[in-house]
Amino acid sequence: MGYPFVIMTKLDRPLRIGTRGSPLALAQARETQQRLAIAHPGLQTELVVIKTTGDQILDRRLSEIGGKGLFTKELDAALADGRIDCAVHSMKDLETALPDGTVIAAHLEREDPRDAYIGRDGIAFADLPPGAVVGTASMRRQAQILSRRPDLTVIAFRGNVNTRLGKLAAGEAQATLLAMAGLRRLDMQEHATQALPPEDMLPAVAQGAIGIQARADDGVALALLSPLDHAETRIRVTAERAMLAMLDGSCRTPIAGLAEFQPDGALRLRAMIARPDGTGRLDWEGFGAPADAQALGREAGEALKARAGEDFFT
Repeated sequence: MGYPFVIMTKLDRPLRIGTRGSPLALAQARETQQRLAIAHPGLQTELVVIKTTGDQILDRRLSEIGGKGLFTKELDAALADGRIDCAVHSMKDLETALPDGTVIAAHLEREDPRDAYIGRDGIAFADLPPGAVVGTASMRRQAQILSRRPDLTVIAFRGNVNTRLGKLAAGEAQATLLAMAGLRRLDMQEHATQALPPEDMLPAVAQGAIGIQARADDGVALALLSPLDHAETRIRVTAERAMLAMLDGSCRTPIAGLAEFQPDGALRLRAMIARPDGTGRLDWEGFGAPADAQALGREAGEALKARAGEDFFT
């Protein structure tokens, strides 16, 4: 990406990196610190932990308490008033429209975007008995589980990775799903019974991708973050988020999408919308040039929206 017209000036204090306080968020922030240290030897950085509303309310689905912005609004405020110089986000947690005056200055290289299925005592998804309880707070996961196994029962499961694994071990459910990327970043991938292929469980938009947000007028931060930008990840996330934006996606509507580069260099985008109970699922697949990632995403969103009709979205 780069910011070729930025004139770099010396930073006479540590670069302040805003982050949520969960173990996964801290792991992502430390990865950012490590990449900055490699790109800029001698650069001092400081983690600023900010508690978000989404981290404090754990007994309800996001769709019931305000959606994705609950994980970002306090970080947005800290960035706007200068308490931090940048904020590290899971890109799947970001609203499609960023706050005015901010940009995603860098996308770190994407981790495994797939969902991890975790069965208590190692039970496979196909072997779950009728009526078995699966815990997830994700409407997207719920819809796809029920579209494949309408005989299962899905309950709300919120909290960080350790909290959800603890609920599973305590017998609150027979199975749950987590992001493979999160498990890998926490070095906990051994908990996954199976990494679900996208054909069985299409991931959340931008799942596995880390974005670093900065003020658009902060030339120093933009210049420091620019070398961290991974072009392939940025292109894939651009396509997926453009699709989501066209659908005006929120936590209330199950939406999934995954863009991947093909051996011939083309970009393949798969997208899905469904009703929360798994009925009425609609899928789309298309190909385009990487340079047309945003247009490809818009095409996907427009096509799904046209097929769904106005009464599909809740």
